[in-house]
Amino acid sequence: MSNQKNQKQNQINIELDESIADGVYSNLAIINHSVSEFVVDFVNIMPGRPKSKVKSRIILTPQHAKRLLKALADNVSRFESAHGEIKDYEQPSIPLNFGPTGQA
Repeated sequence: MSNQKNQKQNQINIELDESIADGVYSNLAIINHSVSEFVVDFVNIMPGRPKSKVKSRIILTPQHAKRLLKALADNVSRFESAHGEIKDYEQPSIPLNFGPTGQA
């Protein structure tokens, strides 16, 4: 009985608002970092449009950035096991030094 009580106390209730549930499409992520944080800007670049806006920004601690990296690697591995290798057909046409350098 006490084990069930401990499990209930350790659960986190996470709510997902309808406005967030639809998600935001992104085909480019720009990542900058400082000593204390990683900043990931998600952008949707459309062909023939020379200008785009950041659609979403996520700020992470270095520890959470590393956890996200591991979680993505695990999920990509499981996806590829089920559906085959994900091929990277396109090379980015954006310079690798795109965007400002991260500073705290």
